Amino acid sequence: MRSSCGVTVACFLLLAISCKAAGDEPIDFVRDVRPILSDKCFKCHGPDENARQGELRLDLESTARKVLAPGKPAASALLKRITSTDPDLRMPPPDSKRTLSRREIDVLRRWIAGGAVYKKHWSFQPVAKVPVPEVKNAAWTRGSIDRFVLARLESAGVAPADAATRERWIRRVTFDLTGLPPTLEQIDAFVADKSENPDKAFEKVVDRLLASPVYGERMAAEWLDIARYSDSYGYQVDRDRHVWPYRDWVVRAFNSNMPYDRFVTLQLAGDLVPQPTDDTRLATTFNRLHSQKVEGGSTLEEFRVEYVADRNHTFAMAFLGLTLECARCHQHKFDPIAQKEYYQFFAFFNNIDESGVYSYFTSSVPTPTLLLSNDKQKQAMAAAETKVSQAETAWEKLKDQREGAFEAWLAARKPDAGAPSPLAGRVYHNDFEKPPGGANRSVEGRIGKAAQLTGDDGIGTGVGNFRRFQPFSVSLWMMTPDEKKRAIIFHRSRAWTDAGSRGYQLMLEDGRLSGSLIHFWPGNALRVVTKRKFPVGSWHHVTMTWDGSNRARGLKIYIDGRPVASTLVRDNLYKNISGGGGDTITIGQRFRDRGLKNGSVDEFSVFNRRLTDLEVAQLHDGHSLDDAMATPGDQLTATQRVGLREFFLETVDKPYADQRKAVLAARKTRCESYDGVGEIMVMADLDPTRRRQTYVLRRGAYDAPTDPVEPGTPASLPPFPADAPRNRLGLARWLTDPAHPLTPRVAVNRLWQQCFGGGLVRTPEDFGSQGQPPTHPALLDWLSRDFVSGGWDLQRTLRQIVLSSTYRQDSSAAADLLARDPDNQLLARGPSYQWPAEMIRDNVLWASGLLVDKQGGAPARPYDLAVSFKPVRVDTGEGLYRRSLYTFWKRTGPAPVMMTLDASKRDVCVVKRERTSTPLQACVLLNGPQFIEAARVMGQVMLKKHGENVDAMVVEMFRRLTSRVPTDREREILVRGFAEQLAYFQADPKRAEVFLKTGKAPVEKTLPAARIAAAAMVVNTLMNFDECVTKR
Repeated sequence: MRSSCGVTVACFLLLAISCKAAGDEPIDFVRDVRPILSDKCFKCHGPDENARQGELRLDLESTARKVLAPGKPAASALLKRITSTDPDLRMPPPDSKRTLSRREIDVLRRWIAGGAVYKKHWSFQPVAKVPVPEVKNAAWTRGSIDRFVLARLESAGVAPADAATRERWIRRVTFDLTGLPPTLEQIDAFVADKSENPDKAFEKVVDRLLASPVYGERMAAEWLDIARYSDSYGYQVDRDRHVWPYRDWVVRAFNSNMPYDRFVTLQLAGDLVPQPTDDTRLATTFNRLHSQKVEGGSTLEEFRVEYVADRNHTFAMAFLGLTLECARCHQHKFDPIAQKEYYQFFAFFNNIDESGVYSYFTSSVPTPTLLLSNDKQKQAMAAAETKVSQAETAWEKLKDQREGAFEAWLAARKPDAGAPSPLAGRVYHNDFEKPPGGANRSVEGRIGKAAQLTGDDGIGTGVGNFRRFQPFSVSLWMMTPDEKKRAIIFHRSRAWTDAGSRGYQLMLEDGRLSGSLIHFWPGNALRVVTKRKFPVGSWHHVTMTWDGSNRARGLKIYIDGRPVASTLVRDNLYKNISGGGGDTITIGQRFRDRGLKNGSVDEFSVFNRRLTDLEVAQLHDGHSLDDAMATPGDQLTATQRVGLREFFLETVDKPYADQRKAVLAARKTRCESYDGVGEIMVMADLDPTRRRQTYVLRRGAYDAPTDPVEPGTPASLPPFPADAPRNRLGLARWLTDPAHPLTPRVAVNRLWQQCFGGGLVRTPEDFGSQGQPPTHPALLDWLSRDFVSGGWDLQRTLRQIVLSSTYRQDSSAAADLLARDPDNQLLARGPSYQWPAEMIRDNVLWASGLLVDKQGGAPARPYDLAVSFKPVRVDTGEGLYRRSLYTFWKRTGPAPVMMTLDASKRDVCVVKRERTSTPLQACVLLNGPQFIEAARVMGQVMLKKHGENVDAMVVEMFRRLTSRVPTDREREILVRGFAEQLAYFQADPKRAEVFLKTGKAPVEKTLPAARIAAAAMVVNTLMNFDECVTKR
C-alpha cells in the first residue's frame, strides 16, 4: 500500500507542471476534465454513434446531464459508477484497461461539485484577446513573449536561466534561421559589436539571417516534411517523378516572406485565385505529393480515392492540427468531427481529372499538369500556335477559292469514272483469307473469310505509328454476338492500366463505340463516344478517321458508311501520343485489358490520311463514290455534290494539297514545341458539367458509397463564409479567416517548435482532445492574434521569438530543475536537442569548405543513397556536396544516413520528427563516406593554412565545427590526439593511403598522406563531439 501511495505521489508531482488540478486551484473542464473523459470514456460514450453504448454521450453537456448532478457529486450516477467496487457496474469496465486513477476520480468529483461546467475544447474556442501579464522581474524581459513566460516561472517559483554566451547564441540562431552555422568572421564581428544598445547587435544578426537566401532553404526543409515531398511516387515500384520545381517554389515563397495566409491559399487553390499564373498553379503541387500506384492489378478508383483521402488528412494535420483520418470510417471517437463532415472536406479535393495509377511504360506525368515552360519555350509555343492558325485560316479560305477548279473537274470527268481502287493512302489491308494466327479462328465473314477473336490473342498489323498531327483512318467490318461493357476493337498502345494507354484506340464501352487519342488518361487526352449503341448479332462497317487537328472535333466515327453523332468525353490533348511502346496497331486484344471476345473482324484497312465521307461510304457499300463519280454534274444530289467537292479537295487538287502540307508542317512544329516542355502535377478542377459527386463511403471503402454530400466544414468550427465558393478557394478563405481558432495557433506553434524543439502544444499533430494542452495557453493565443494582426508575417513572428530573453537563455540547468521539468515545459532554460539530419550533414560540408551554395534545380544524388536498399549511381562534382534539402528522396529507399539521423520518410504528412540517440548515429558520423571525405578535405585545408602550428590548427578546427574557442584542456586533448594519429599512420603508410581514398574530392598531393590522415581523424572526432551535433 505504501508503495502504491508513493507511485501516486510521484505521478502527481510530475503532472503538477502541466495540469494543476490539485489543492485550491479551480478545476477547468478543458484543461483538467476533458482529457480524462477523452482518454477513458469517449471510446464508448463519445462522438462515434456506432461505438456508443448505453445511449450515453459524455462529450456533449446536453446528453451528459442524465448522469451528472451539478454541485452534488454523491448524487451523480457518473461518480457512482467510476467508484463502484462491483466489477459489473464499474466504469470504465475492468477489461477495458482504462481504469481511472485516484487523481482522475478526484478531479471529476471536484468538477461535479463545482457545477460540472462544460466548455468547448480549448483549440476550438476563439483565440482569446489576452492582456500581457505583469511580472516582478520586468528588467529580464525584452518583449511580451518574455512576460508570459516569466509570469509562469514566477508562479512556479523558478528563475530563468542566465543568458547564453554570444558564441552560443549566434550559433543557435544561425542554425535555427538558416540551417547552417555562422562563419568565424560573423562570430567575431558579433562578439566584438559594442553597440550602445546591446540588443541592437542581436537585432542586426537576426535581420541579416532573415534576409539571407539560405533562410528559405531552412524553412523549406521543415515544410517539405509537412508536404510529404518526395522525388519518387512510392509504393512497390516507386519510380522517379519530376516535382522539384515545387520545392524551389517553397524556397522562393519563404525568401520573399510571403504572408502565411497567401502561402496557404496558393498551395490549396493557386489555380482558382483571380488571374492565376504558372507560379500560383505550381504551388498546388502540394496537393499532389501523395504516394501513387502503378503496380499491375491496381484498381483505379480504389487508389484515386486513396489520393483524395491523403489530401484530406494532410490538409487537416498541416493547417488544423487535427487527425481527420479517424473519421474516414466512422464518427471521430474523440473530436467533434462526424463521418459526414470528413467527406464534406473530402469533396473539396475530389474534383480533379486524375487517374488512380501513373504510367508504367512511359514517363508521362499524371494529370492535371502544368507545363514548365521557360520564356524561350513560351515564345516558341506562341509562335507555333500563330503559324498553325495562319495556315489553317489560309487553308479554309482556299476551299472557296478552289470552287472554279472543282467545277472544271466535274465537267471534265469521264462518264465511266469511278472510285480509285484501292483508295489512296492505304498502308495496310487484311482480308483474313489466311488463318488469323494464335487461337483466333477463321470463320465466314462479310466478304469471304473473317477472323473470330478470342479476346486474348491480338492480330498485329505492323503499321500505325502515327503522331497526333498526322491524319489517319482505320476501317473494318465487325460483328459482336453480344453487348460489350468493355472490349478493345483495335489500338496502338501498350496496356490498358498504363494510365489510359498512350496512343489511340477504338473500343466498345457500355455497348457504344468509343474513340480516343491519349497521352495520359484522363487529363491529357481526347475521346468521343457514339450516342447510339453498336448493333449486335450482325455485320456492320466501322471507320474511325482523324484529321490531325489536335481537337476532338477532328475525330469521327462512322457506322455503315455514315458519321454517327457522338458525345464529347475529353478534349484536352496537348502532348504526344507516340513513344509508349506498342507502336503499331493491334486488333482485338490489349495487355491488361478486355479484348473483343467472340467478336469477328473482316476487311481491316489502315490509311495514312483522313478519308472523306464518300470514301467511307464507298468502303461500306462498294458504290457510293462510284455512283457520284458517274453522275453528271447537273444531276448530282446536294449530298453527292458536297461529298465530291470534299473528295476533289482531299485527293485531286494540288494547290489544296500544297496548303495541307503547310498546315501539317505548322502542326508538327506546334506539337514538337509542346512535347519538349516538362510538366509537373498540379490541381485543376473538373468542368462544372462533369463535377464528380462525393459520397460518404461505408467504412471508408471506395466501392461502398452511401449518402451524397456537398463540400463543407465541421459544425464545431467557424461557419463556411456565406459568399465563398464551395471549392478549394472557398476552403482557403475559410481557413485563413482571421477569426479561425486553429490556423494561426497551428502556425505559430510550429514556429515555436522550430526554435525550441517543442511547441507550446507538444503534440503539433493533434490539437484535438487526445493531444496535449498548451504549456502556455495565454502566450499561444497572444502570439496567434499578433501573428494575424501583423499580416501573417512569418519573419516578424520568428524575429520576436529569437530576440526574446526566453530564447536567449543558456540551455544548462540545475539537476533539481531537470528532474522537475525534464522536457523544459516551463521554458526556464534555452533549447537543447540534437540538430536535424540535414543540419548535421550540412554543417560538416560547410566546415570543410565542400558545401555548394547553388540553389534550386534537379535533386542531387550524394553518397549513401539507396533504392529499395540497393546502392545507386551517385553524382559527380557539385551534386555530392549540395545542401541536404536537395538530396534525392526516394520513398522506399530514403537516404540511409539521413534516416539514421532521424529524417522523415515523407510518405505521409509529418509535423514533428522523432528524435533518437543511438550508437548507429555515431557509427554513421565516424564511418560515412560523406563525413570521412569532409574530414579529410578540412584537414587538408587546415594543414595548408597552419603548417606545423598544430595548436592553431586544432583551435580553428574546433571553432569551425562548434562556433566557440576550445578550452585549454580541449585544445591539449586535440593536439595530443593529432600526434597519436600521426604516429599511427606514419608507422603504417598503407593505412593512410587507404584512408585517403574515401570520397571523390582530390587529395592534396603536396602534403604527406600521414599528416592528412591524422588531421582528418581529429576533424572526424570533432564531428562526433556533442556540441557539433547538438543545439545548445
